[in-house]
Amino acid sequence: MDHGVQAIFAAIGSFIVVTLLLAAAILFCQHRKSTKSRTRRNNQIRARPLRNPNPSSSLSIVDASWSWDPKLKISMEELSRATENFSPRLIVGDGSFGLVYKARLSTGAVVAVKKLSPDAFQGFREFAAEMETLSKLGHRNIVKILGYWASGPERLLVYEFIEKGNLDQWLHGHSSNDDVFRCFPLTWVHRVNIMRGVAHGLCYLHGLDKPIIHRDIKASNVLLDSEFQAHIADFGLARRIDTSHSHVSTQFAGTIGYMPPEYRDGVLVANKKVDVYSFGVLMMETASGHRPNLAVRFDGVDIGLVQWARKMKEQGAEMKMVDEKISRDEEGLREESVKEYIRIACMCAGELQKERPQMVEVVKLLESMPHFDYQNDVNKIAT
Repeated sequence: MDHGVQAIFAAIGSFIVVTLLLAAAILFCQHRKSTKSRTRRNNQIRARPLRNPNPSSSLSIVDASWSWDPKLKISMEELSRATENFSPRLIVGDGSFGLVYKARLSTGAVVAVKKLSPDAFQGFREFAAEMETLSKLGHRNIVKILGYWASGPERLLVYEFIEKGNLDQWLHGHSSNDDVFRCFPLTWVHRVNIMRGVAHGLCYLHGLDKPIIHRDIKASNVLLDSEFQAHIADFGLARRIDTSHSHVSTQFAGTIGYMPPEYRDGVLVANKKVDVYSFGVLMMETASGHRPNLAVRFDGVDIGLVQWARKMKEQGAEMKMVDEKISRDEEGLREESVKEYIRIACMCAGELQKERPQMVEVVKLLESMPHFDYQNDVNKIAT
């Protein structure tokens, strides 16, 4: 091969080598620039707290905190200190997907802190649903949220603290060292008024432009304040629905004993009538003191709470349903009122959805119960 051909091949080879080296250098520089840009962007996200919460954002990977009051600084350090490192001694409730603690912030404010279980089934979705729901609600019978903190799998909600715990504790007893709880049975007058409060709260939720279905109405999700007024809590399973549609779920939502019969048949549709049924069961539980997930003895046979209430109503034995812890001499305990109360409860817990009333109708029925004057009866009991 002559020297001319050799020179040509050498030139081509050199060109290829130089081109490859140049391309490699360009790719390396682009990769380094992209990495720096991504790192800077991530650092900016982590450093910026979310002031306008968007539950659909990736809170599972972004550190975030938020509160309604700018003066209320929420951090893990603050909440850990306020709950004594989440001491079992300060547990005041066991809600869906997590425990609830009583906490005193550095400002002196007493709040409730809900710590969601990191390994809770679909815990982040439930957290997002609760945040989205609670942050937009404003009603005297709905618990208020004050803020939240989230980082990775850790998620904490901060609520207003409701002084007297939940309805389940008052109906079925409790074990607490907190002197806020007083061990005396709820009167009939208080029980009816608590149900009125829950009814008003549900009526508000169902009456929104885009109705909210709670899907887990039960005694432990009804908090009582110092005046025994009801506050609906725990919106982890709540769903917003269009007025013309129902929410179709692929999973059961709710608590055994409170779930409607259509769930038993595999019809997992969330609409207003699902809440109405659970409310009817809650009315029966509140009146009788019987847990809805336990059988009741009737004519030598164990039956469910709803079936028992229907049979007692058919026999005109509603007064025998009243919790034995309630004094029969109580001023507000009148047969006409008890009969109407059980009638309303049975309507709400109707076997078929079409049989159940809307909550707006339930509110009217409870407000017009015969021979029932809450404030007057409470004053008589107090004296």
